[in-house]
Amino acid sequence: MTYGSYAVDYLLNFSGARYLGDLVTSGGEPLYLESEVSHMADVKTVLTIAFVSALAMALLSVLACVYLAKRSPGGIRRALFSGAVLTLVLVGALIVTAVLGWESFFTQVHTIFFANGNWTFRMDDTLIRLFPAQFWMDAGIAIAGLVLLVCLVVLICAWPTKARRSAPAPSRKQPAAGTSTRSKPSSRKPAA
Repeated sequence: MTYGSYAVDYLLNFSGARYLGDLVTSGGEPLYLESEVSHMADVKTVLTIAFVSALAMALLSVLACVYLAKRSPGGIRRALFSGAVLTLVLVGALIVTAVLGWESFFTQVHTIFFANGNWTFRMDDTLIRLFPAQFWMDAGIAIAGLVLLVCLVVLICAWPTKARRSAPAPSRKQPAAGTSTRSKPSSRKPAA
């Protein structure tokens, strides 16, 4: 487990590839092959892009919430509900695809994000021994379960109940009786 934690630490810190490349076993042999270190560097790049994208989407979401709060009563709730439904559909499609053919799914995901062949290893390579196929299946199940749970909570909280659908929209402040918000040109002549 110690060696596995080095791989995770590498992904989450700002160290270069030497962080993994310099690791050795108790016998003095390099722990990771050059191809494994290269793959982990690619994984780190993909994760960095994912983290930066997630931060940008979070900021965009806050701005959208501010806009919806000002412009559309109930808009945040409707947006959350729609987003949860869309997420459930997308995750459901990914789950079906993964269940019908895990190996093919795993291969396609890696083909999208990594150079051809950079992610294939022998069964006795360190990365495969530390993170076997079962690890990735379990990780996929855990992530899908967490996403589904969050989506269900959001759906329950944002469900369009009859009371919410029939609630009147908040009205804007009405001008006091006898006053106007706009000046109208007067058709009367000024008194002399």
